[in-house]
Amino acid sequence: MIPHDFIDELLSKVDIVEVIDQAVPLKKSGANYMACCPFHKEKSASFSVSPSKQFYHCFGCGAHGSAIGFIMEYQGLSFTEAVHYLADRVGLKVPHQNNELPENPAQREARKTQQQNMENVMNQAVAFYQQQLNAHENAKQYVQKRGLSSEIIAHYGIGYAPEGWTPLAKLFQPYPNEWLIQTGMVLDNEGRQYDRFRHRIMFPIRSATGQIIGFGGRVLDDSKPKYLNSPDTPLFDKGKNLYGLYEARGAIKEAQKILVVEGYMDVVALAQYGIGYAVASLGTATTADHIKILMRQTDDIYFCFDGDSAGKKAAWRALENALPQLKDNKTLHFLFLPEDHDPDSYVREFGKNDFEQRLQTQSQTLSAYFYNALTADLNLNQQESKAELVQRAAPLLKQINAPTLAFLLKQQLSELVGIDPSNLAHLIGQAAPIRHVSAKSYKLPRETFRQPEMFTLAQKQIRTLLFHPQWAKDVLLPDYLPLNDDYACFIHLAQICQRHPSQTIAQLLEHLRDTPYENTVNYLLQNMEHDNEYLTKNNESELSDKEAKQQKERQKNQQREFQEGIKRMIDELKKEQIQRLRPQAAQGDEHAKQLLLKLLTLK
Repeated sequence: MIPHDFIDELLSKVDIVEVIDQAVPLKKSGANYMACCPFHKEKSASFSVSPSKQFYHCFGCGAHGSAIGFIMEYQGLSFTEAVHYLADRVGLKVPHQNNELPENPAQREARKTQQQNMENVMNQAVAFYQQQLNAHENAKQYVQKRGLSSEIIAHYGIGYAPEGWTPLAKLFQPYPNEWLIQTGMVLDNEGRQYDRFRHRIMFPIRSATGQIIGFGGRVLDDSKPKYLNSPDTPLFDKGKNLYGLYEARGAIKEAQKILVVEGYMDVVALAQYGIGYAVASLGTATTADHIKILMRQTDDIYFCFDGDSAGKKAAWRALENALPQLKDNKTLHFLFLPEDHDPDSYVREFGKNDFEQRLQTQSQTLSAYFYNALTADLNLNQQESKAELVQRAAPLLKQINAPTLAFLLKQQLSELVGIDPSNLAHLIGQAAPIRHVSAKSYKLPRETFRQPEMFTLAQKQIRTLLFHPQWAKDVLLPDYLPLNDDYACFIHLAQICQRHPSQTIAQLLEHLRDTPYENTVNYLLQNMEHDNEYLTKNNESELSDKEAKQQKERQKNQQREFQEGIKRMIDELKKEQIQRLRPQAAQGDEHAKQLLLKLLTLK
């Protein structure tokens, strides 16, 4: 875990306006900056960035967060990856973990030099290959035959590695050098050095931030191997990267789904026909790390495989690796094309509309594919086949951490084999689910589509404290009052603010990340009103004397309301505690009697 002190330091040195402006052009609007939201479609700007609070918020969709949160959401990075990305921007070293020895300045400088030199080699190589594509008629004819337009070729940076043993010697002198070998661009075979990629169409592989980290090369004829990839290097790990993800980011957000295919040509062919949200694994089966990356991009993930035995085997491997990563708000789909087609050939023959219609109507959800595959060779009219199904499904179901989906899949297994859920749970070595029977309730719903839900007192106090952490000095709740739910969230936040009274809301949000209170705070911020003065008020330097005086008076009133809110919270908690203690005291509990007497006599 990265220390909170480092996250605080990082956010104090990063300028969120600069970070977001590189992705979304911002316009000054009072004390803040505005833009059309990058996370949903809109015509008028409702995306606000506050330089003073180092915080962004969209009044349209509710997206919000710190610079770290923006990078995670916009680039699809994990928390750790986003921290490293921002730390590199400002020259900070993320603290070492797992008892590793700290990196001294010389080691850090050597590591940075190595990375820069390797990146320079890759950048020069991609430019060289792109030039060679235009210079070689056979390569140009090949990409034209595959139907690739100049726009798609440029979008994916496609090039050509010429024939010969050492084409890169035209670019790099001396040849070879240390960095050509470290990046895998040049092979060293018993003292003989030559280019890895020769006479191949070249597909640059980018990191999530757009840096060239490797290449995939495809032959122009029937030579073997058909595809050749860069080896794993300090820049490139094929199990943790996906081809085309950087190029597909905009299309993924627009389509609100991502499509995983098997080859580079599948990706670019689909893009050529207007399906720009496809990515491909890099010559390896879909890994658990791939699944994590995919789930960070969108809620709907489609896998498209050839319909042959190899495609079915690859699909099942993807499902197995996905099981431990599943979440109840994410849906995985599996599509199998006819055996004589891959995505490239199918979209060329039948077009975009047919392909997308097949994707929507003929793909199977993970839950459907799970049991279809497990029962494909079983006759469930036979008891032996039912027993075999339980044996096959049990170890797979144990891997699923998504509680609702896991429950439903077990329930489905119970129905398929005709065994009561509690007995089935015993058979597969898991506890039976507790059955909850709810009493009928005739209360009006708290929320309808016409009437937005009103915040409770504790929720209002939490939101106020997020924007005014210095007011936490007024927070003191008696320790004899039990704190649950929103009250516990409030006091946890107040304790952070008391330790760090000068923190911005961005820093507070990162303190709350991965805590039981993260969802509560996110809900409150997502539902802020469009005219919320916490985000729209101007800096005092930009106000007239009269306006500045009015703003100070409003803030004083807000603080008084906050202080009054604390008193009301204490009163609410006292009443709840008294109601809980009365029956205990009536049963002779002495401790309950003493505490009840204390509460009743307090003013």
